[in-house]
Amino acid sequence: MNRVKTASGGKFEPFGRPIFPKPSARSLKRVGVVDVGSNSVRMVVFDGAARSPAYFYNEKVMAGLGDGLARTGILNPKGVERALSALRRFALIADAMEIEQLTCVATAAVREAANGDEFRREVEKQTGLKLWVVSGEEEANLSAQGVALGWPEASGLVCDIGGSSMELAELSGGKVGRCVTSPLGPFRLQQVEGGDKALKKHIAGIVEGLAAEMGTDHDTIFLVGGSWRAIARLDMERTGYPMTVLHEYRMNPAAIDETVNWIAESDPNELRSRVGISSARMELVPLASKVLRQLVETFQPKEIAISSYGIREGMLYEQMSTALRKRDPLIEAARFSEKQMSRMPGFGKKLYAFLQPLFADVTPERDRLIRAACLLHDTAWRAHPDYRADACFDNVTRANMAAISHPERVFVGLALLHRYKNSRNNSPMAPLFKLLTDEQIRDAEVLGKAMRFGAMFAVKDPESAGTLKFNDKTNTLRLNLTKKGRALFGEVADARFRSLAGSLNATAEVQGI
Repeated sequence: MNRVKTASGGKFEPFGRPIFPKPSARSLKRVGVVDVGSNSVRMVVFDGAARSPAYFYNEKVMAGLGDGLARTGILNPKGVERALSALRRFALIADAMEIEQLTCVATAAVREAANGDEFRREVEKQTGLKLWVVSGEEEANLSAQGVALGWPEASGLVCDIGGSSMELAELSGGKVGRCVTSPLGPFRLQQVEGGDKALKKHIAGIVEGLAAEMGTDHDTIFLVGGSWRAIARLDMERTGYPMTVLHEYRMNPAAIDETVNWIAESDPNELRSRVGISSARMELVPLASKVLRQLVETFQPKEIAISSYGIREGMLYEQMSTALRKRDPLIEAARFSEKQMSRMPGFGKKLYAFLQPLFADVTPERDRLIRAACLLHDTAWRAHPDYRADACFDNVTRANMAAISHPERVFVGLALLHRYKNSRNNSPMAPLFKLLTDEQIRDAEVLGKAMRFGAMFAVKDPESAGTLKFNDKTNTLRLNLTKKGRALFGEVADARFRSLAGSLNATAEVQGI
């Protein structure tokens, strides 16, 4: 199959057209992608910010195309029926959404099955969809680029497990290095004879070969794939983790070992019911957990991190220009949300500038969170006033946003909660606060109360009404009012300004009245 170079230098372009016609693109024209894997067939329609595409539509069918492939050499007949049925549906949905082209990628099962070409022709005959069958190395490369899309600073080893194969790729600075594929998918492991001892030896031998090729000097392993995500969800359940967002969830080797033991000792049906994993997925989890244990033992990473982004997102990242890739996905997503959902798009930038004197010495990592919070400060205005505080917290901590860790989600969410509410007492979100230190909780409260004051002080531009000055030596917060500001500074503004000063343990001063 011919590969053509993309604008970003890649050699894989199934879309047949530029997705990002301009490097300066801020928004993404709706794009449909289908991933025909060994276990599942999934359709995703992306929309939203160009650098941080959101899931406009997401549907998955556990077809099981690769079930039995290692034994029979052909695609599972029932899996073929289910996959064709799903693809016929996906084609019609894409047509109804007026998506110009639904781009489909097929991985290990279709590329390795003796009847893979026959299946590909049947798909095109019944649906008009053309399957791009990728090699194992291309699959590894696309998965790693998907991690880079959602995790710009990611550096380490990307490990993508499917039903019939497992791929590894080096990733650093947004660039993919060596890529390899292996037959470590659970469907293949089901065919290994000789019991647990033989299976462990089989897995260990393959993983040791991968380590010899890829090296073991990777501090972080980024896990991609449904089976890995299921294990991470079970780890959350075992440890009582307060959040269920899987992207950027992190585990250490000891936690992996404990969770794998817990899975082996527990009733699969009970585990499945506790966390909502499908029976088809749960059936593969015990085998995937054995592979994960061996990966950790052999590669000895310091940290294991979950990426919800993989091959589908990698197809988009493949076409991004260098300029687009360099943008901050969090800020782009927040800017897009403000444009779509706030009452006065553009005010967030002005609010951020107005509040700068309070945060002059923060780190770049904290500064981007402040910027994101200011952009998002008014996006929950349609919610009932009694629920806005909880709604905006919930939106941030559960939203499909990239380049933001779990503690950072809680920090921004708590700041937005305080943007609408002075007190967090008796908040139903309180269990998540434990992901922050006491100092981080205080800082989030300060930011929230600063936004609470600045957002209502002046409707168009708070700097036209006054300027803030915080003196940490005298512990004084001063508001210098303009002529316009004197008229705007009413009782409510005064109360919110003094509440802000109180959160800083500072004395409030107002000049220009």
